[in-house]
Amino acid sequence: MPKTRPSHALTSRLRSAVAQLSYLQQTFHLVWSAARTWTLAWFILLVIQGLLPVATVYLTRILVNRLVAVVGIGSSWESIQPILVPGVLMAGILLLTEFLRSASEWIRTAQSELVQDHISALIHEKSVAVDLAFYESSEYYDRLNRARSDASSRSLSLLENSGSVLQNSITLLAMAAVLIPYGAWIPFVLLISTLPAFYVVLRLNRRQHWWWQRTTTDRRWLQYYEMLLTHSAIAAELRLFNLGPHFRSAYQVLRRRLRTERLKLIKDQSLGRLGAGAVALLISGTAMLWMVRQVLVGLMTLGDLALFYQAFNQSQNLMRSLLGNLGQIYNNSLFINNLFEFLRLEPQILDPDEPLPVPLLQKGIDFQHVTFRYPGSNRAALQDFNLTIPAGQVVAIVGDNGAGKSTLIKLLCRFYDPDAGRIELDGINIRDLSIAEFRRIITVLFQSPIPYHTTAAQNITLGDLAAMPSAAEIEAAARGAGAHELIARLPQGYDTLLGKWFADGAELSGGEWQRVALARAFLRRAQIIVLDEPTSAMDSWAEADWLERFRALANGRTAIVITHRFTLAMRADLIYVMREGRIVESGSHDQLLAQGGLYAQSWTAQIQVSQPYVSELN
Repeated sequence: MPKTRPSHALTSRLRSAVAQLSYLQQTFHLVWSAARTWTLAWFILLVIQGLLPVATVYLTRILVNRLVAVVGIGSSWESIQPILVPGVLMAGILLLTEFLRSASEWIRTAQSELVQDHISALIHEKSVAVDLAFYESSEYYDRLNRARSDASSRSLSLLENSGSVLQNSITLLAMAAVLIPYGAWIPFVLLISTLPAFYVVLRLNRRQHWWWQRTTTDRRWLQYYEMLLTHSAIAAELRLFNLGPHFRSAYQVLRRRLRTERLKLIKDQSLGRLGAGAVALLISGTAMLWMVRQVLVGLMTLGDLALFYQAFNQSQNLMRSLLGNLGQIYNNSLFINNLFEFLRLEPQILDPDEPLPVPLLQKGIDFQHVTFRYPGSNRAALQDFNLTIPAGQVVAIVGDNGAGKSTLIKLLCRFYDPDAGRIELDGINIRDLSIAEFRRIITVLFQSPIPYHTTAAQNITLGDLAAMPSAAEIEAAARGAGAHELIARLPQGYDTLLGKWFADGAELSGGEWQRVALARAFLRRAQIIVLDEPTSAMDSWAEADWLERFRALANGRTAIVITHRFTLAMRADLIYVMREGRIVESGSHDQLLAQGGLYAQSWTAQIQVSQPYVSELN
């Protein structure tokens, strides 16, 4: 394989650098959108601060020359007067510099807060807008982690570096104007003395970014181990099975490897900067020796020497800082690329150009020849699937794990679109409906309900925030879900904070959290109710109580109940049995028992372990 020629490699790096710097404009636009007034003030201060060092250097020359002129005259007014004006002006400039430094810190803090909030808002907006499929991809989590880990700080660093480039450039141009009379070659010497440092920064920044990208998943593993070792939900099992040493060891081993790699990068960076600094020192020393010689032979004054020393020294520092900031801009643009890459993600589940009105469900829901595979999977979760759910009836769907029951919910809610086939409401394809309007007619209790750490009333209100439900409506939903009694027993009733995360709130059992989640689902007076294992965390007595309420609650609405419990399925108007992504049996409870198929066999198996409870129901 032929080796890449050095010139081609350099050209490739330059093109890459230019491409990365294109993110600078996007970052400026982002910062300007977040903090327009503060950014304008920041720019004005940069220009002023860029000119002040040149004024100081120029006044130093005047002051030194006048001091030389009055040496030996004494401390009379005649000797003090020539040095008074430049001395006062220098003091004023120093005082103004300190004032502007304090003002800049205040402006940067305000700018930082606004930019951080703006970027967080953009990330949150994108996170809730992308399809559910993104959350089932490890690559998405890597992108999200890279986008939010230091997006705000990198954006501000990019802005700071750019501001430093602007300020240093202004100062450097003014310094060059001061130095050129001493020799037109001096600016070129300054540039040559700082190029090694620039190369080191550029090269090592690329290495650091590559390492950071490569270790994204490793850092997410560290967060996972941290969660296992500190989260309350895992604390009991961690202690019972003595898993603490295992996960602590896994954390430490991974942390040790990342720490070693990081320290090696820092060591290489320090050695590179040391070498570049030695080159710069050698060149600046040579220039100063030349200047001392000019003074010794009488071609320049001590004031010229003082000016040259300050101007050359500051110019070298400015040049080094300028090129260093350019390197940092390149480095930060590599990282900020992750933010813009994340913000460019686009959902695939979209509204139609001209949405149809959502129908008032009268006929039912139809899955017609639906085939669906999860992204990245070769196995079909549903294959040529057909299902009819009559309007106004309670339909139970039963089947073993992996049969595709929960996939039905995701497709019905249009979290995904099928690869083939269609899902219809009263003959209208749900792809022809507005997503937001369509989802308004559905309420869902998912298999793993979320325990929101708010008050009991707010937990239920989250089921329909837009409706702004009254206290009576919240209580009615709680009663329907069997949650009213447990809430009434809490210290502050419906105003009791649930969960222990943020205060001394009330912790609920799994079954109690499930009832609160049911109340949240019931609060939304939706046409379609979908319940995924609604009684999985309830005991048999709680389930019996809830079943009595459910039929009344679902009256006149279309209800889909996914369950493993046949004692719940038997109350449905229609039961579908799923296996391997297909409907294999359907009918009422009595009809399925009479068929003697899979449902009947499973019923017999369950009835043997729950005979007393079933007798109670019957």
